[in-house]
Amino acid sequence: MSTPQEEAALWWATAVSHIEPGSIELRDRPVQDLIGSASLVDVIWLLLRGTMPSARESALLEAALVAGVDHGPQAPSIAAARMAATCGVGLNNAIATGVNMLGDSHGGAGQQCVEMLDDICGLHRNGQGWDDAALDVMTRWQSRSRYLPGFGHRFHPVDPRRDPLLGLVHQAVADGVVGGDHLRAGLAVEEALRRRRAGARPVPMNIDGATAVIYAELGFSAPLARGLFVLSRSVGILAHAWEESQQGLRNKGPVPRNVLPARLPRATDA
Repeated sequence: MSTPQEEAALWWATAVSHIEPGSIELRDRPVQDLIGSASLVDVIWLLLRGTMPSARESALLEAALVAGVDHGPQAPSIAAARMAATCGVGLNNAIATGVNMLGDSHGGAGQQCVEMLDDICGLHRNGQGWDDAALDVMTRWQSRSRYLPGFGHRFHPVDPRRDPLLGLVHQAVADGVVGGDHLRAGLAVEEALRRRRAGARPVPMNIDGATAVIYAELGFSAPLARGLFVLSRSVGILAHAWEESQQGLRNKGPVPRNVLPARLPRATDA
């Protein structure tokens, strides 16, 4: 019969880390061997995957994380964190406020795009051409929502992060670092949208689509695409919360104090 100590150890058994007096191991690697030799991106990969990435894999993951760090206070997560920072809470609370805003509509498109690209790749493996597979999956997605995750941007005609990210993926495919199927799937969706919208404003891949291609090519599952985006965007959330906390405002609301919200009709006014 096991002892209470053994039962407790089994209750919290994990392969991620092993801690005991005088010893810290991350995926069986002593932390002192990682300090100064592994980058933060390497350690993110190590903890999530259990192995160390190659230099090229690490560089590709880092590019995706860098690209998603911030998109200004018009992003709800950033605005919420800035407001929270003026309400007498600590930086950790302000960051948590912003992170908790990252849901299906704001922050979830990368995960959804990986799921979509996975579906296209699955149809292609079963013998369908890229164009037909992309069109079938697009039609299925757009029967549920007019938004296609990872494509188009409400602010940018062409997302300035698309080309450099996809350029890195193209090079990684050429060098044999990644396979390229998810890249082909994403480009097939772009082409299908271009044909469907001939003469109208194009709907190219956005940051969510480009990073979804990278995360999927590197072998990360769809839910981890959202988790990695949260890690990336947390950097911008921290920077904005810190900047706001230094400006001396208290209880900052969504509009300036001299701008009153439009009066909403009461039920009795109807």
